[in-house]
Amino acid sequence: MKKVSVLALVGALFAFSGLGRAAVSIGAQAPDFSLPSASGKTVHLGAYKGKLVVLEWTNADCPFVHKHYDSGNMQKLQKEYTSKGVVWLTISSSAKGKEGYFAGAKEAAKFIKDRNAAMTALLLDPKGVVGKKYGAKTTPHMFILAKDGTLAYAGAIDDKPSTDAADIAGAHNYVAAALDELLAGKPVSVPETRSYGCSVKY
Repeated sequence: MKKVSVLALVGALFAFSGLGRAAVSIGAQAPDFSLPSASGKTVHLGAYKGKLVVLEWTNADCPFVHKHYDSGNMQKLQKEYTSKGVVWLTISSSAKGKEGYFAGAKEAAKFIKDRNAAMTALLLDPKGVVGKKYGAKTTPHMFILAKDGTLAYAGAIDDKPSTDAADIAGAHNYVAAALDELLAGKPVSVPETRSYGCSVKY
């Protein structure tokens, strides 16, 4: 995993300690949105009605994001579930001049190529409009929308709030568990958890 400075790590951990709940309630209709993507096209959430949708908030420079991408964990999840028909939208809400900001589609596309990412689309939300609608607090912060467009899961990717990639093997992945339940037509047994990571750089 990429080494990070003590200062960056302390800042990231501080973000975890001050978390709040998601702005959208479990079971409520998720806010619709349209955002530009790394491909240069605009993506409309409403176009995916009838499908399971994962929203993953990201920050390319966050050590917690590095943990899941440098290890290949996030890409593995993306590939596994998009192959099962799940739509995976990764969102960057970093503001201009802040950590993780993408200057445009070309820079965002480089992130996808460099990380060998397999999301359906990487979306740019530099004004933080969508992030604030959902109450995205950290990177990563994960949301799963059921086929009827309601929020089925919100919170952490797993139960190991660290930057150590070695923790992934023994972690319980909340996102994978929730998706497996939804794909099997079952309710999500753990619909909400406390997210962890760097604060979203609005």
